[in-house]
Amino acid sequence: MTEHLNADPAELAKFSELAHRWWDPESEFRPLHQINPLRLDWIDQIAPLSGQCVLDVGCGGGILADSMARRGADVLGIDLASKALKVARLHALEAQTPRVRYREVSVEELAQEAPASFDTVTCMEMLEHVPDPQSVVEACSRLVKPGGWVFFSTINRNAKSFAFAILAAEYLLKMLPRGTHEYAKFIQPSELAAACRQAGLNITHTRGMQYNPLTRRYWLSDDTSVNYLLATRRPQA
Repeated sequence: MTEHLNADPAELAKFSELAHRWWDPESEFRPLHQINPLRLDWIDQIAPLSGQCVLDVGCGGGILADSMARRGADVLGIDLASKALKVARLHALEAQTPRVRYREVSVEELAQEAPASFDTVTCMEMLEHVPDPQSVVEACSRLVKPGGWVFFSTINRNAKSFAFAILAAEYLLKMLPRGTHEYAKFIQPSELAAACRQAGLNITHTRGMQYNPLTRRYWLSDDTSVNYLLATRRPQA
């Protein structure tokens, strides 16, 4: 791994260690399985996936990439966690998912190799795990075609998000392994919006994601105080 690579080796190791459990809906990745229909439908409503060329940045074991391919998109999932990518490839083979492939490459490297190549770029639950989120946002902007869409989701940084995303999710409810998130890496919506504008992306939609631990139900709302999603668009040339 080169020194300038925008990835934290400890983060990669953490997700690689759990890779074999990625597709177990009752494992540590249960929250991802539960929120995936919400984020998939949201993306598909704004930028219909069928027939589109889509890039999923930080795809992990392929939960979102696989489901986008099943909606009719041609999907490339990229990540730097080798074991997670192996799991993603194996699942695609076992499930016979069409039109999905995976590569171990950084988003910055791919942006140099294939600029303006994708109709839609997704980068979900990833920005809070990298040393330089701005670099990722800029690379995503370079990768999408003019007029194309870039979707982000991450976690707000405030007292409520610390209580919900770390104390409750990792310690009290044990929904996630301890140490999954680092509070200092959380990103406020205004910060992400500024990063998007700096990268030449226009913000079009913002949604929050909420969770009820009693019913174990997630839903989208206007409350962006913890988890939130951002839809952005690169202007036409």
